This record gives sequence, C-alpha cells and structure tokens, in this order.
Amino acid sequence: QVQLVESGGGLVQPGGSLRLSCAASGSIFSIYAMGWYRQAPGKQRELVAHITNGGRSIYADSVKGRFTISRDNVKNTVYLQMNSLKPEDTAVYYCHTDGSWGQGTQVTVSS
Repeated sequence: QVQLVESGGGLVQPGGSLRLSCAASGSIFSIYAMGWYRQAPGKQRELVAHITNGGRSIYADSVKGRFTISRDNVKNTVYLQMNSLKPEDTAVYYCHTDGSWGQGTQVTVSS
C-alpha cells in the first residue's frame, strides 16, 4: 500500500499562488496514476486534477488554466501548482492513489 503525505497549504490572498506537494512511499510510485481532490466545508469531496503514470493530466473545469498537476517519479512526489487563487478554492486538499489517501492540507484563500 502507498503512504501519502501532503504539504504546502496555507493562507493566501485572492490572486495569489501556492504549490502543494504529495510525497509517496511504500510502493512503486511511477506505476500509479495520482490525483488531487478537495473538500470544502459542507460539500462533497471533488476531483481537482489527475495525472497518469505517463504524465497525461485532466482538470476540473473550475481550475482549468489556473492549476497545474505534475509529478517527479525520481522524488516519488506529485505537485499541484495553484495560481490565480479564488476564495472558492478554499478547502482541504487531498492526494489520492490506488485506494490510499493522504491526511490533507488546508488551503484558505482570503483577504
């Protein structure tokens, strides 16, 4: 089973940027597709971005053009670069693969 640890969340003003990281251990990272999800208070968890083991990516419509998912198979890490952040991006962000979830990292966009 894969263990996942997210980092990089925090408080940022609208229009700002953050980069989230998800470090994986316990299995062969390079063979897995990886995803970033988020859950806002009172809402269901939703897919934000997904990247295959070959590097192909998809995004939720709400983040297209603002967020970029990438992976480093040497460092066993997947990233989520978030630009032009909006208050509605406020949520706990989770990394996911092969049935495993990280503990989540809080992102708050507020002035």
